[in-house]
Amino acid sequence: MKLFNFVGMALLCLSFTSIKAQDLKDLRAKPDTVISVQKEQPLNIKTIRPVVPKLNLEVDYWKHWTKFGINLNQASFNDNWKGGGVGSIAVGLNANHKSDYTRDNFNFVTEVDLRYGKIKNTNNIAKKNNDRIFWDNKLSYKLSANWALFTSVTFESQFDAGYKYKTVNGKDTIDYIENAFMAPAYLTESFGLEYKPSNEFSLRFGTGTARQTFILDERVKPRSGEAFYEKYGYYRDPANPTVGTGERFGVKENRSFANALAFQLTGNLDKNFTDKLNVKARYNLFADYEKISDPTHRLDVTITAKVTRVINVNLNGIMIYDPDVISRVQLSQSLAMGIVYSLPK
Repeated sequence: MKLFNFVGMALLCLSFTSIKAQDLKDLRAKPDTVISVQKEQPLNIKTIRPVVPKLNLEVDYWKHWTKFGINLNQASFNDNWKGGGVGSIAVGLNANHKSDYTRDNFNFVTEVDLRYGKIKNTNNIAKKNNDRIFWDNKLSYKLSANWALFTSVTFESQFDAGYKYKTVNGKDTIDYIENAFMAPAYLTESFGLEYKPSNEFSLRFGTGTARQTFILDERVKPRSGEAFYEKYGYYRDPANPTVGTGERFGVKENRSFANALAFQLTGNLDKNFTDKLNVKARYNLFADYEKISDPTHRLDVTITAKVTRVINVNLNGIMIYDPDVISRVQLSQSLAMGIVYSLPK
């Protein structure tokens, strides 16, 4: 009986195993058979718009540089001093501002250079030793990496009157006036090509240049013999009343204005050789088409050595050849130490 029950249980287990194997075989034969079906749920998507803060960023195409300073020099001797020398005091003021606007191929540069200085020696009249107003404006359009078309307007004059001096009975005395504010003054318009291989050097070829010369101070205005007599009540040359002052600064007698057409060549150098040594130079050639064989030349050179952040030593040199003033070369040189403040620092 027990043997019968054991055989029955064995047959039942074999039957169950056979059924399970058949089910697995069917699943392998039909891999797409769905064992568990899940109902798809709809997606709930919400549109989110993030808040982006406004930065108000703007491109500044302008650059600005400003320098202004003062130079002082003083010497004095008491009555017992036997080593020779003359007491003196000299004061010099200078200011320079430059602005540069560059956008795409357009460039605009404006530069103002102002200088004024006076020196007073013991028992002598105070005399100016530096005096200049210079304002240059240039607009250019780049044609290639180094070449551009340009047009410029330049104004030049001085602040104060300059005199010729003489000694009368051992005393320093004014002889006559040589120049003054707006006497002369030069307004120059130029058009041409500019060669600029770097920001340190440029060369302008002003093939179309016009210059107006103004003499607006009555004390400097050129006059004929008769006009001179009417103004001052005496003749310059009593033996020949027709003798006048002649032309002054290219302006004819009894006139206050002259216009000239010319070729102009202008070179500019502004280079830092070290972090403490800067050389700045400007050369200008002005060749009047009516007197092109005898052009005007002017060279200004300033060498600046930085001692500290605010103290500089300046060596200035000027060379001028202007046949409308004098047919010889004029030279000026000065060396000074002073305080200079620069913006930006």
